[in-house]
Amino acid sequence: MLKSNRTLKSLVIAAGVGALFAIAPAKAEDASAAATYKDIEATLGSVPDMFRTLPDVAVAGAWAEIKGVQLNPKTALDGKTKELLGLAVAAQIPCQYCIYFHTEAAKLNGASDEEIKEAVAMSAIVRHWSTMLNGSQVDLTTFKKQADDVFAAVKAKSQ
Repeated sequence: MLKSNRTLKSLVIAAGVGALFAIAPAKAEDASAAATYKDIEATLGSVPDMFRTLPDVAVAGAWAEIKGVQLNPKTALDGKTKELLGLAVAAQIPCQYCIYFHTEAAKLNGASDEEIKEAVAMSAIVRHWSTMLNGSQVDLTTFKKQADDVFAAVKAKSQ
């Protein structure tokens, strides 16, 4: 009987905690979608429709991620590098929206046409070898050992 009372008490507590989460959803930020749209407009000059595809509860978090990494000039990577990476990934997804956006953003950040071509070429090389290694089921431990040996030889040659 005592064990059943404890179980019942635990279930009541769990239900109460669950109800609290349902009534008062967690807020990562105290920012409404309207306030976020104002910040987006102040930063970008307008609010692109892509942000309006999100549910209101997700707008602030999505914008914080873009503003904190992609648009932040104080990160480890400069804007041109970040946009060339974005283009390389977009080419692999593939996403025509992202390809256009990251190509133009890379240019805006100073990327030349040659750098843009090279970023796309690198994404193609990575995709090719990923396909070969995965499709051929190359042993990962062996691959890592061989790669480390190559890196050590290149480093030794450069000294």
